[in-house]
Amino acid sequence: MAPPLLRLDQIRLTFGGTPLLEDAALSVSEGERIALVGRNGSGKSTLLKIAAGFVEPTAGEVFRHPGATIRYLAQSPDMEGFADVHAYVEAGLGPADDPYRVTYLLEHLGLTGNERPGQLSGGEARRAALARVLAPQPDILLLDEPTNHLDLTTIEWLEDELRQIRSSLVVISHDRRFLENVSRSTIWLDRGVTRRLEQGFGHFEEWRDKILEEEERDLHKLGRQIVREEHWLRYGVTARRKRNMRRLGELQAMRQEFRTHRRAQGTAVLAASDSKESGKLVIEAKGLSKAYDGRVLVKDFSTRIMRGDRVGLVGPNGAGKTTLLSMLTGMLPPDEGTLRLGVNLEMAVLDQKRESLNPDETLAHYLTDGRGENVVVNGEQRHVVSYMKDFLFQPEQARTPIRELSGGEKARLMLARVLARPANLLILDEPTNDLDMETLDLLQELVTGFAGTVILVSHDRDFLDRTVTSVIAPEGDGRWLEYAGGYADMMAQRREAALVKRETKASGSRGPSQAETASPEPKREEKRKLSYKQKFALETLPGKIEALAAEIAGLEAKLADSELYAKNPDLFAKIAAELEKKREARSAMEEEWLELEMLREEIEG
Repeated sequence: MAPPLLRLDQIRLTFGGTPLLEDAALSVSEGERIALVGRNGSGKSTLLKIAAGFVEPTAGEVFRHPGATIRYLAQSPDMEGFADVHAYVEAGLGPADDPYRVTYLLEHLGLTGNERPGQLSGGEARRAALARVLAPQPDILLLDEPTNHLDLTTIEWLEDELRQIRSSLVVISHDRRFLENVSRSTIWLDRGVTRRLEQGFGHFEEWRDKILEEEERDLHKLGRQIVREEHWLRYGVTARRKRNMRRLGELQAMRQEFRTHRRAQGTAVLAASDSKESGKLVIEAKGLSKAYDGRVLVKDFSTRIMRGDRVGLVGPNGAGKTTLLSMLTGMLPPDEGTLRLGVNLEMAVLDQKRESLNPDETLAHYLTDGRGENVVVNGEQRHVVSYMKDFLFQPEQARTPIRELSGGEKARLMLARVLARPANLLILDEPTNDLDMETLDLLQELVTGFAGTVILVSHDRDFLDRTVTSVIAPEGDGRWLEYAGGYADMMAQRREAALVKRETKASGSRGPSQAETASPEPKREEKRKLSYKQKFALETLPGKIEALAAEIAGLEAKLADSELYAKNPDLFAKIAAELEKKREARSAMEEEWLELEMLREEIEG
């Protein structure tokens, strides 16, 4: 196995009290793609800063290969001293790097390069920082939440870009789909200690749950053993006659281990406050249109949203998602068209703009609106500290100014306030930003189990697939279409439509034959047939997919051998690479078969 370009070993960091990092490790070799995961506040960003050299650990060993270049993407980039974005990005290049790459990256990230740093939004500054670290194609890329503030198109472009570059990656992200697509190894930072899984993020959650179950079982066994030893100490005949100092020492050590064991952090409790039921019809829009400065953002859009629907809005930044959402909720009048809102609507809105938070306000004041020490949830008064605990805040944080919270804590705080309001219509604008995986799971359960109606804007493909019943997406020129199902369903329907369009166009370009001109009926019948190649693929693909599945299962069984990596790391890496290729091949075959099957059903139906 290649020697590491970067190695952190036995890293310890404390700011007083419980150490943030106790025994953390990170090893990055050439070509590795690592997902760094853990709860909000577990120290992931701090560990990345130690790797980049911006934070010194209290103890431990840090090794960086002298010839290796490392670039670090911070969550809050410092752009002071640069005239424009182009100059900021260009400053990240080395002497031998390609300057044209700066223009290429800025273009794909939606920037011109002429923007002034002081006038950038948080999202624009983030994209500029991403261009700066990608431009030199360093040996190691340390990326802290690279997908924040990126739209779906740009996220998918970034995935392709990261697949192609030679750099090793260490990535922190809340975007499950992104991590699954770019990672090959996973490092879990939990209670100051790191554990490594030599598989991508797609296998992480099952592995993590197994470890936590084993830990709880071991802790339970330890507790039972302490009880038995204490019983011996008090009542054992041998113990009364002569104290066994060795057993006494072991008992004291077990008690100490049990007392000092740091249990896994609890999970947030997310529940929306109940409200009276809305009418069956929630929103009816007919022919909505809106334009700004001659640019049409929404054109002739119609929809009907019923009670219980969960609708997702997707699209590139600037496409008009916020404009359409504001019109659908009655906050913005359309230029044309009509809007009808249902009866008994009570709306709760989560705004993605953290800037709306007053940084000097305390958590308790924000949750109670300054009205004492209690918050009303589901018609019952609860002490604000008790309610804060549901969202993983500590009692001492009640008087903490909002400015001292991390991005994830601010996201949880805003959720806590929104969910305390009685509502039967939830409007969630980028609700997944900065939330850890566990809180995302609970938010997903909340959205899918909500008795009312939900409209959400999100760039998180996995979250959309797990929650929404339909997706509204832009088609260009201000046109928006609604697709049944989640994001993956929308993409499948778009591919099917594109396939039919291509076939229709190809058919039309050949022109009608003499026989077809004489008899129009057979012509229409001819168009509605699968080609021989399509029929053959439809018949043979299931067998090929099944054969690939068997090969994948065999490779997975080999990798499941816990001693394989220790015995032969090169073989392990070879099998892992082969497994990834076969999984990608199977996915491509499944997509091709699905498109053909849907086309067949349409023709026969």
